[in-house]
Order: sequence, then structure tokens, then C-alpha cells
Amino acid sequence: MAGELWGLIIAGGRGTRFWPRSRRALPKQCMSLDGGRTLIQQTVDRIRPLIPPERIVIVTSAEMAPAIREQLPELAVDNVLVEPVGRNTAPAIAWGCMEIAHQGKAPVVAVLPSDHLIDDEPELLAVLASASKAARSTNALVTIGLTPTRPETGFGYLRCGGELGTFGDHAFHRVERFVEKPDEVTAAGYVADGRYLWNAGMFVFTADALRDAFRQFLPRSWALLEELRHSPHRLAELYPQMESTSIDYGIMERSPHVLTVPAQLGWSDVGSWAAIEPHLPPQDGGRGLVGNQVAVDASGNVVHAPGKLVALVGVDGLIVVDTGDALLICPKDRAQDVRRVVVALEAGDLGEFL
Repeated sequence: MAGELWGLIIAGGRGTRFWPRSRRALPKQCMSLDGGRTLIQQTVDRIRPLIPPERIVIVTSAEMAPAIREQLPELAVDNVLVEPVGRNTAPAIAWGCMEIAHQGKAPVVAVLPSDHLIDDEPELLAVLASASKAARSTNALVTIGLTPTRPETGFGYLRCGGELGTFGDHAFHRVERFVEKPDEVTAAGYVADGRYLWNAGMFVFTADALRDAFRQFLPRSWALLEELRHSPHRLAELYPQMESTSIDYGIMERSPHVLTVPAQLGWSDVGSWAAIEPHLPPQDGGRGLVGNQVAVDASGNVVHAPGKLVALVGVDGLIVVDTGDALLICPKDRAQDVRRVVVALEAGDLGEFL
């Protein structure tokens, strides 16, 4: 059917800030936070009322593909696209949209990360349905902007312009500009201003609109994709030649035809062990997933050590993660620096721990 909504899930990130639980073969998106469904399974689950599995496509890496296929057996083998090498989100999204365009007639594509949490799933479906109408009606690139709940320095922002109109049950605004991650004072100003939204990396557009944007802003990459369409056996040769750039920098920040829909979804990018804290079960001395935990004069800790007794004595604000072959201990306010451990492991020829 013309104009059908498809889901394109990008699952290429390694989740280095979740080491040692997140590894090359079983990355963050394949993790379960509560012992139940994994993050990528939850991503597919929440859109299934609107987008059936036959219209869901995932772009991932060769290392992650086996775990993703095992966790999502309802997806056709051909709907899991495996990059020969990572080239950031712009090529991944363009390749996925090109493959979707071959399967659907004038499709609309919702691009979603594979490793986020959303509490208000009915509102997400309503926003996606409205964004699909806006994308079809305006041929603009639509991004879902999240109303900020705090002065966050770890996210990019969108500055909203005037309201363009209402599609479905939601008002849409022009995006005046994309803003890089701010410092704390600037972020507080954005929240007080009221015109700024978090950029959550969720987009909706027609496949034709994305094609036109690529032809204008990343023509070399699109030419390579056109070659790939005619010669799919040349994937390993052509894909690495595409420009390695994000969809934000390569397309969205350059296009004059970008709309946003402000949304409140109870969203979290669970970007680090500290960010995951509110979503873990409460335990003595903090939160976490452990078999048994004993806390003596300890509080505010994040512990992930299933199957072990963890004793905390006189410590506050720590992250403790035990996976059997590796142990991480760090203050919560240094959670973003866990990725530096991965860099050190790579430099130290300790690949067996990656």
C-alpha cells in the first residue's frame, strides 16, 4: 500500500559506556535491564501495534547480527541488514531507506535507535502516526523533539521556530537550528527559554524526501548506494567508500526543510550506568541487579552483578559491575569515562575483554 509506515532501527553502536556488560558480540541493545526483554526487543515490541514485523528493518554490524537475529526471530532474514564496516548513522539510514523503498511503494520511514527506553508507549505511537502524516503532507524531514525535564549537557538540542500546522493530534514546528551539547549554564538557559527540545535521534520522513536530501548534501554517498542497488554483491567494496558522518551533521543540520513535533514520552537514552539507575530495581544501598546485596552505611550505589553476593560498606555513589571475567568500579559522576576503559583495552591488546 502506498505511504505505508515502516520502522528502521539503527543498531550499530557498541555501547562502550556499558562495559564490561556490553561487549562486541552482545552489545548494550541486546542487554536486559530487568532480566526480561532486551532493549532492542522492547524497541520492536513498542512499535508493533503500528508497524508489523514484516515492515521493520534493522541495520547492524556483523558482530551484533547473530545476537539480534536470535533475539528477534519474527524478523525476516533479509530485514536485518549487516554493514561490512561502520560508517556512522547517515549511510546506515540511507541504506536502510533504499532497501525499504524497494519493498514498499512510496513508504514513510520512522528511524529509531535500538537502545532507548520510553515509558509512554501509547504516546510514542500517536506521535509516530502524526509525524507520518506530516512527512507525507509536507515532504519535510521530521524529527521528534523531547521536552527537556532538566538542564542536560549530554544531549544535543533543537531550537523550534514558528508552528507550521497540526497533523494528526500534534502541532509541528519548523526547526530553526540544531545545537550541539551545551555547557551547564547554557543548558539551563535553553530549558528556561522554552523553545528548545532534546534531539533524541528519532526521525520520520518519506524515502523520497531522504533520497532528495542525500542527492543534495551527500551526493557521493548516494551515488554509491545507487551502484549498490544495481550490484548488491559489491556491498563490501562500495559501502566503505561512503562518507562517514551522522544523519544530524550530514543531512538534518543542512536541510532547510526540517520539522519537529514536541513530545513527552518518558524517554531515556540510558547512555551510561549512571543514567540507567532509575530503571533498575531498588536494593539495599542503591539500585541494581544482584542475587543478594548487603549494605552497611552505604547508599546511592549502582550494582550489576547477577548471581553474586555484593557487600557495600561505607561507600556512596559508586558503580559496581561484575561480569565474571571483568570488574568495573567507578564513581557515578565518572560514568561517561567508562568508554576510556575500552580505548585502553584496545590499545593494550586486550581484545578478549571487548
